[in-house]
Amino acid sequence: MTSTAATAAAPVNSRARVITASLIGTTIEFYDFYAYATAAVLVFPTLFFPQADATTGLLASFAVFGAAMVARPIGAVVFGHFGDRFGRKATLVASLLTMGVATFLIGCLPTYASIGWVAALFLLILRLAQGFALGGEWSGAALVATENAPKGKRAWYGTFPQLGAPIGFIIANGVFLFINFALPHPDGTAQRSEEFLAWGWRVPFLFSAVMVIIGLWVRLKLVESKTFEKAEKSGAIKKFPLGQVFRRYWKQLILGTFIMLATYVLFYLMTTFTLSYGTAPADAKVPGLGFGYTDFVLMQIIGVIFFGIFTLLSGPVADAIGRRRLLIWVTVGIIVFGLLFSVFLLPHADPKFTGALVQAFLIFGFMLMGSTFGPMGAVLPELFPTNVRYTGSAISYNVSSILGAAVAPFIAVALWSAAGGNPWLVGIYLSVMGVLTLIALLLSKETKDVEYEDNLA
Repeated sequence: MTSTAATAAAPVNSRARVITASLIGTTIEFYDFYAYATAAVLVFPTLFFPQADATTGLLASFAVFGAAMVARPIGAVVFGHFGDRFGRKATLVASLLTMGVATFLIGCLPTYASIGWVAALFLLILRLAQGFALGGEWSGAALVATENAPKGKRAWYGTFPQLGAPIGFIIANGVFLFINFALPHPDGTAQRSEEFLAWGWRVPFLFSAVMVIIGLWVRLKLVESKTFEKAEKSGAIKKFPLGQVFRRYWKQLILGTFIMLATYVLFYLMTTFTLSYGTAPADAKVPGLGFGYTDFVLMQIIGVIFFGIFTLLSGPVADAIGRRRLLIWVTVGIIVFGLLFSVFLLPHADPKFTGALVQAFLIFGFMLMGSTFGPMGAVLPELFPTNVRYTGSAISYNVSSILGAAVAPFIAVALWSAAGGNPWLVGIYLSVMGVLTLIALLLSKETKDVEYEDNLA
């Protein structure tokens, strides 16, 4: 066979490879993030901020959690630059490796009892590294999926990296639950044992190394998409994609950031805040619902199953009726949902009735989450042309993480505390963010018919 023939017969990415490569990376990334989020509620206030009272320690733990979101736009700029200059494959491998190393090292950290405040500093540094890596991960995974999608199916393909969020949640919390069940509880507590505080919490972080190795193996088999190769051959690749994005596509950056805002706020309220509120004792200074950790996480997992189902369903719907129309209706639903927090989340005399309402709250919230999160894998990349698509979509996605996810747990705990344990202000906060997203959607244009390969800056 001649060299020319061999080149012509070069393998392309099959559907299975595209789905696996885009899904497994984001699953690992979100697993790592959820592992931290769970530990931020359960153990980090005790192990890294023991001198503070319970509420202050939780806020400090969430502050470190939010710090990662600040690092994400920096990661978006760096990984976006390399992704638009040199291709998606190598950039995705680098982001996954960075995330995996940082997460593994969190599992090796000494605590405050061993080295004092320096332990919290190391935790912050590694958390920033996690955020930096995730800043480049999502956009690359979304591009692998959508740039390899058949015509008319970009939103459906774009849901595959989005599925990493619910799957990562289930795996991370499943590992925590398994460890918690496996360790003895001599004092009868259903939440944390001495062994869990001593070493059990480290296992989920160390376990991430296995998942990263699998993810790297899959991604190293990727081939660059025809869309990127066409841009490269035509000489359209920019030496400085960031400058091009800010100069010519600043409106798309702003719209994309606010289109994603309500999604981020809902995402972290449904996962991190609800875990804090649901497991806080009913007789605490800032009262919660008093559920055991295990019980509440199992309720969350039931809700997250609906998250995954509606993430997948949203793709074909967005391909059929348009991304903008679907998201407008879902965002209206998020606004209404925020106004109903007190209806679902206040305790009642009958614990079973309270449990049923909370489970309904989690299911409905995660249904909305899947419906808004699923189309984002297509919407944000479609706002930008091929040669700046990685940079533009990554910046929009990750700047939104500062405005939404970085402050959402912190603001939610502060509002919860200010209202004396009533979550109604937290719901109002979500509704206000939903209104901002709705305005951005009304100002935007439909993107489902954008031609990827011919769209160059």
